[in-house]
Amino acid sequence: MEKPRIVVIGSSNTDMIIRLDRIPRPGETILGGEFATAAGGKGANQAVAAARAGGDVAFVARVGQDMFGEQALAGFVKDGIHVEYVTRDPVAPSGVALIFVAKDGENSIAVAGGANGRLCPEDVQKAGQAIAGASTLLMQLETPLETVQAAAELAARAEVPVILNPAPARVLPIDLLKLVSILTPNETEAALLTGVAVNNEAAAAQAADTLRARGVETVILTLGARGAFVAGASIRELVPGFRVKAVDTTGAGDVFNGALAVALGEHRPLLEAVRFANAAAAISVTRLGAQPSAPDRKEIELLP
Repeated sequence: MEKPRIVVIGSSNTDMIIRLDRIPRPGETILGGEFATAAGGKGANQAVAAARAGGDVAFVARVGQDMFGEQALAGFVKDGIHVEYVTRDPVAPSGVALIFVAKDGENSIAVAGGANGRLCPEDVQKAGQAIAGASTLLMQLETPLETVQAAAELAARAEVPVILNPAPARVLPIDLLKLVSILTPNETEAALLTGVAVNNEAAAAQAADTLRARGVETVILTLGARGAFVAGASIRELVPGFRVKAVDTTGAGDVFNGALAVALGEHRPLLEAVRFANAAAAISVTRLGAQPSAPDRKEIELLP
């Protein structure tokens, strides 16, 4: 079977991770942590996840002309990702994320975006042919909103479905939402977008209906270990998650989105695609780090 062609537009960061018993409170110093570095950034995480899940992936991004940028590019190439649309920015450094991970798997993250903030509509235009030939365009919000908008417009003209993961959470214009085929917020992001506190399935349905009324075709609301609530023209259903022991939830949503893009690119039915994505995300939380935790296709398909 030919691999689905996925274009991912987004951020690339180097994650600096400290594992602790718990996340420090404001003004507090906690000793005894374990330090590690890992490749990250929501866009890069999703690109890697999609490539490992079986996609033919092209990544559109900016990294600095520094050690972190070189390491990021080498990692993309190792995973078989097309990097001709990854620009080495002449001014800004590569993005960096500082991450605290508690022993229960919860995390706290601060990001210095660097070159990610200079990804521009012209970068998207250079990848126009790749976008037009893709089965899916996948994006997030760690790059300028005007760039996301430009890419969505280009994809719409080429009739390419757009998956938008609205993270980090922010208010989105109606003009962008109308171009989105699938929106994949988590509970926090859905609450910010709709004003609905997503604390049960009924609230998830209400939030999804609000977003669909603004022009989004399908909403997949990710609910962590509970799974994902799917709302479309003729479907409203919770797809349960998988029971696993969480070690680190960093990047789980990115893995979900990358795997979802691949499954939909293979023309799987929506609920089946979401289950595939749930499985990928479940495996990822059993491991430390964002990109290192993304499973390969065989692992995903073996999860019962």
